[in-house]
Amino acid sequence: MTAHCKHPIVKIVSRDEDAEFVECQSCGEIFDSAEFSDIAIEEETEEEEAGK
Repeated sequence: MTAHCKHPIVKIVSRDEDAEFVECQSCGEIFDSAEFSDIAIEEETEEEEAGK
């Protein structure tokens, strides 16, 4: 099983009127900062379900 990067350190690489893009300093993935929030929420949900 491949370890999934949780993007612990991100840096803003581009900013537009409607969007802001960040790059993970660990794995190099670039994504919309709104997706970063969704990733954090998704991981919290998965951890809660695993703890049940």
